[in-house]
Amino acid sequence: MTPADRVVVVVGPTASGKSALAVQLCRRLGGEVVNADSMQLYRGMDVGTAKTPLAERAGVPHHLIDVLDLAEPASVATFQRRARETVQDCLARGVPPVLVGGSSLYVRAVLDRLDFPGTDPAVRDRWRARLDQVGSPALHAELARVAPAAAEAILPSNGRRIVRALEVTEITGRPFVATMPPHESMIGEVRMIGLEVERPVLDERIRHRVEAMWADGLVEEVRGLRERGLDTAPTASRALGYSQAVQQLDGTLTQAEAMAATARGTIAFARRQDRHFRKDPRITWLRADDPALLEQALRVVEEDR
Repeated sequence: MTPADRVVVVVGPTASGKSALAVQLCRRLGGEVVNADSMQLYRGMDVGTAKTPLAERAGVPHHLIDVLDLAEPASVATFQRRARETVQDCLARGVPPVLVGGSSLYVRAVLDRLDFPGTDPAVRDRWRARLDQVGSPALHAELARVAPAAAEAILPSNGRRIVRALEVTEITGRPFVATMPPHESMIGEVRMIGLEVERPVLDERIRHRVEAMWADGLVEEVRGLRERGLDTAPTASRALGYSQAVQQLDGTLTQAEAMAATARGTIAFARRQDRHFRKDPRITWLRADDPALLEQALRVVEEDR
């Protein structure tokens, strides 16, 4: 078996350098990038999601970027189908797919035997009404009573995910988080690389990234996206940086406050990303600042197991 027969995965927290390494690997392996970042699926959300600019993609094809309109929800089940089709197409052409993203759920949706329950509009509407009545912290407490593992993985402020977890729990009779399968690939040989960065260094990288987002025109990007319906977009409107920029435009946050809130939220998000990925025993962790990072990553990809 050669690297062309393997699925390569690059994971790690925000600002760890995943996208750059993925492009470098593709150039050496003749591969193609498959995006597993839910917000990079959206057209027009460029600055705040740190999409790799075309000039920096070095001619490497990038799949599943700019494939959704703002009004479309980022369904993991829909992403799973499209991503698996893309991966299988790459393998059929003898091209190693390089899956890259910071969401353990999205990555595992592609690799593992992970099935997503359907929806019941009546059940969902009932829980949405309950959310409106008691608020997300109280509803989170209700979720903790019936599905503690699900509650642990969901922020008390994330009403949408709380409602979904309660809906799934009611429909299936099982907590959603408890249905996560073993870390076993169903799509063939997988080589997973994780980028690790010391926390103080990563925190500083995130702060610099937030400063760069504002300097590169995030607020102007958000102003344009609001004209296309960002405020009512079911998923895109909640993206880190975008919701804070909206508040800045509305005058409820100053620019300094919006940037600070984005940095805090992103740092907390990076901690959660790292915790989830650390549970996956298939990942070989490499130091993101290693001068020989690319060669180390290539050894992981090429080794027989």
